[in-house]
Amino acid sequence: MDKKPLLPSSMDFYQNNTNLKWIILGVSVIISIGSVYFTNILVDQLKEREKDQVKLFARALEYTINDTQNDILFITEEIINKNNSIPTILLNSKGEIDTYKNIDIDPTWNEKKKKERLQNELADMKDAFQPIEILLKDPKTQVVFDRQFIYYKNSFLLNELIAYPYIQIFVLAIFGFISYLAFNYSRTAEQNQVWVGLTKETAHQLGTPLSSLMAWIEVLRDDPDIRNKGIVDELDKDIQKLKVVTERFSSIGSAPVLKSENIYQLVNRVVGYLQSRVSSRINFEVYTLSENILARVHPPLFEWVLENLCKNAVDAMGSTGTIAIKILRGSDNKVFIDVSDTGKGIPKTMIANVFKPGFTTKKRGWGLGLTLAKRIIEMYHEGRIFVKSSEENSGTTFRIEVKTA
Repeated sequence: MDKKPLLPSSMDFYQNNTNLKWIILGVSVIISIGSVYFTNILVDQLKEREKDQVKLFARALEYTINDTQNDILFITEEIINKNNSIPTILLNSKGEIDTYKNIDIDPTWNEKKKKERLQNELADMKDAFQPIEILLKDPKTQVVFDRQFIYYKNSFLLNELIAYPYIQIFVLAIFGFISYLAFNYSRTAEQNQVWVGLTKETAHQLGTPLSSLMAWIEVLRDDPDIRNKGIVDELDKDIQKLKVVTERFSSIGSAPVLKSENIYQLVNRVVGYLQSRVSSRINFEVYTLSENILARVHPPLFEWVLENLCKNAVDAMGSTGTIAIKILRGSDNKVFIDVSDTGKGIPKTMIANVFKPGFTTKKRGWGLGLTLAKRIIEMYHEGRIFVKSSEENSGTTFRIEVKTA
């Protein structure tokens, strides 16, 4: 029974990291909701307290106006003058402003500007709370002869407390965003080191047997029985291919030089190499409206991407099918290369994961081919590669976008 090789622990970490992000996000949301909830409870309690203070303030005014006893001074000093935080406006029965407290008005303002400020404050207070009524009574008969109204709104401290949890959430969001960017940057940097180290070591390891094979080829050339059978020529092709592969791995760790290349010729070179190395029932078709479409690419790496897509297409189709490659000249100085197959397709739920390290539908494989292809196209060629379309049991089309020369 074939077993899929285990992924390296670092890939397991990155593959499962999405779950960790959701857990952190969930905890952050719970903390934020809890902060808003408990702050709102505290705000409601303070609102009731301020409302009670305004009621006490109104009763004190009412008592001061209606009572003629000697304890008026105590009421004035201990209750009325102690309100130094809650903005209030006292209106008479005609709706005119008699007095106000804790409203910021510059003494240098003229009367018109002061009235405009008070009217604006009064409008805010009317929208905020119902006024508290003060009954003016005859001291002897206790008959109500007039009414006044106290309007008020939240104190500055209470408004700050209301805004606090939202400011806190905003700060947490900024911190979380910066942390996310820093984490992604460190993860990308670590991945880059892994890729570079892996490819450099692979190129180094290929060097020794490649040199040995080249020496053995020369030995075989000297044997007339083998030389005339064409075996040496085929072996030489594979050695040349190994040279290209070694160059590809060496190029991963450094910035490759992009050159103007004829994409049609480059695609046909890849197809010509693969055609004799896959099943004869796999048919390659190349379509283009022009055989002179130029693009800026690094040939060894770009051919690697094409070979990877074609080999994946062969695996998806099994032993028979068609691989169609269309070369199109697009807008905005772009060249499109569509690689389509008639294979089993990719389920829609998996399309978003095809370029992630470790993702594979094969029984054998590390799931790194498409990941490398994406890095080569996006990082080195400043292009794009994505699944253009896919239907189960009908086939898949990958699109590569690169810049024209």
